[in-house]
Amino acid sequence: MKYFARIGSREYEIEVDNNQIWLDGEAIEVDLQQGGVPALYSLIFNHQSHELLITADRFNYTVSLQGEQFQVQVEDERTRRLNARRKPAAAAAGELAIVAPIPGLVVKVLVSEGDKVVEDQPLVILEAMKMENELRAVRDGVIKQVKVVAGQRVEQNALLILLD
Repeated sequence: MKYFARIGSREYEIEVDNNQIWLDGEAIEVDLQQGGVPALYSLIFNHQSHELLITADRFNYTVSLQGEQFQVQVEDERTRRLNARRKPAAAAAGELAIVAPIPGLVVKVLVSEGDKVVEDQPLVILEAMKMENELRAVRDGVIKQVKVVAGQRVEQNALLILLD
């Protein structure tokens, strides 16, 4: 079975077949065992032992490893094929809130109030888990309000920008 895991902007292809695992086409040796607590796992990877705390919400996982937390989205190949055939819904006209997908630090705000933006234009750079994530416009519009500044910490779903 093939899976696709996304951490920040990086995607990994994972294939599992008869206890053999390939990560981005390269065979790897991994031993993952669930501990006594449902969310606690023991992982041996590259001859090193690690403890993981994994919580799941459908296809979204929060993985805690060595004091760091990672947000991981996982999709199997069947779900990916089904989602690829669906036409994405057009972003509604009118006011649209751009929110933080994960908690993090606003590194840079790339637009100002009154700026005209086009679909897929970068708006904000948000650092989370030591990775920079570029948040982009989902449609053309005008920046109505910028609610954050560089250096500001934000929680998940915090309002960053209002697009009109």
